[in-house]
Amino acid sequence: MAAPLLQAIRGMNDVLPTDSNIWRHVEKSLTDILFAYGYQEIRTPVVERTALFKRSIGEVTDIVEKEMYTFDDRNGDSLALRPEGTASCVRAALQSGLINQGIQRLWYAGPMFRRERPQKGRYRQFHQVGAEVFGLRGPDIDAEMITMTNRFWQKLGIKDVRLHVNSLGNLESRARYREALMAYLERHIEKLDTDSRQRFRKNPLRVLDSKNPDMQAIVNDAPHLAEYLDEPSWQHFQGLCDRLDMAGVSYVSDDKLVRGLDYYSDTVFEWITDSLGAQGAVCAGGRYDGLVSQLGGGQVPAAGFALGIERLVEILSDRQMRQRPHVYFVGVGDIVQMPLHQISEKLRDDIPGLRMIVNCGGGSFKSQFRRADKSGAVIALVLGEQELHDQSIVIKFLRTDARQEVVSYTQLAGRITEILNINKQQVE
Repeated sequence: MAAPLLQAIRGMNDVLPTDSNIWRHVEKSLTDILFAYGYQEIRTPVVERTALFKRSIGEVTDIVEKEMYTFDDRNGDSLALRPEGTASCVRAALQSGLINQGIQRLWYAGPMFRRERPQKGRYRQFHQVGAEVFGLRGPDIDAEMITMTNRFWQKLGIKDVRLHVNSLGNLESRARYREALMAYLERHIEKLDTDSRQRFRKNPLRVLDSKNPDMQAIVNDAPHLAEYLDEPSWQHFQGLCDRLDMAGVSYVSDDKLVRGLDYYSDTVFEWITDSLGAQGAVCAGGRYDGLVSQLGGGQVPAAGFALGIERLVEILSDRQMRQRPHVYFVGVGDIVQMPLHQISEKLRDDIPGLRMIVNCGGGSFKSQFRRADKSGAVIALVLGEQELHDQSIVIKFLRTDARQEVVSYTQLAGRITEILNINKQQVE
């Protein structure tokens, strides 16, 4: 009796060749722009101490209370698979001393883990690209980050996204608002759901983030945070909005946007789409000026964002983005197999970026051409005994009706380059 087939853990998915090209396209598009804005890559461990996320994200959050993968190692230390990237980035910048070396613009990419109910756009292992800036206090860097994310959508050709922005204010204005909100919620305590009652005492702003439809009337009638912002917070938010207006970036000012993490202050933003159902946020971020000191550093202003790769791939998945080879190299006869390998390697040297499949496993001329056609290649090269004797190669066009050509070894690289330039749209 055959052993049962082992399957991936629910919510943790394989990325198959049919999708991996979309992933690489998304990742390269994002990182190219990040580099263009002067950001440098940082890589942090997948596993961190649980205390890092309790102190940064907040103990009274869904992530820490319900979703983190935590475990005790053999020393009895409580460890966690990272549920987000900002806390790890701050920890690394503090530990390495980067935080004391002036302004830092950093980006990261990699898997994150949350034990949520898997659904479209939400998985237990998911991948993010994020950016963090340390050492800049004004609204100019907030605006630059949002403008940069807007450039992401332009580069990827994504149009169905809209920007929501809000200000949570500084610590003083939030403290005043917190008192008013708690007084309001206490008057409606009997109408709060179980989660909201748990959040009510420790973090009442999180009640505003409730997705329970039965809670929306209470949320809508709650005091408005904007009424409690002090002058510095107002000026910061107005400075952000003015810069977005100047840059031509459209936005909605949304005073119910509070984000799900405790470390945010002043600016918060989300890019939202209707293409993914309930999981509409594709990118989110804001300022977290108190987080560095909260994790043991000084008073260092900071801002950042993260976006979900899976969600962008979902949006782009209907596009034909499979990476097809340029060339399929056919060899007919045993005598040509060694020269076939030699010629193909020289072509790779002579034509940087050439995508070429060399036929392996033998097969008749007809079967090799079936493989060539199925590969999606633009052209097939044919080396037979006669071509080997003449030191020439046959070029057959697989996607057009152009007549086949015979070229010498010395002309081959130049002619392939010409053909691929002519067929540039097909090649890409």
